[in-house]
Amino acid sequence: MTVATRLLPAVHVSSTTATLQRIAVIAIAVIVFVIVFELVRRRALMERYALLWLLAAVALLVLALWRGLLTTLAGDVGIYTPANALFAAGFVFVIVLLLHFSTVISRLSEQNKVLAQRVALLDERVEQPAPPSSQPSDP
Repeated sequence: MTVATRLLPAVHVSSTTATLQRIAVIAIAVIVFVIVFELVRRRALMERYALLWLLAAVALLVLALWRGLLTTLAGDVGIYTPANALFAAGFVFVIVLLLHFSTVISRLSEQNKVLAQRVALLDERVEQPAPPSSQPSDP
């Protein structure tokens, strides 16, 4: 018995369970694709934001279709179980998504401030009394 087998508990997953899990992950990836395309079609989601979700769905699909890729990647990074590697990848995706949305919100906040200042200046111009006209008035 090697050191690795003594340290890691043996998890036996039958081939039907593994196949069902792969089918479920593929179905989830396809559902994400369909939902994102539908949201873009209805103009509820902009294309630039849809790209992040489509990339996540593609990554999920690749991991589901390419057997052993997640195990290999987990081993290369030093993560003992593929499920933990998938969790770590999901965590990184959420962090990237939060960072992206934070930059978007910051930019929109600045644009909103500038817009409010311009509206205030225009409002002040509209409320000022009109200067007297230089044309003589008709009696």
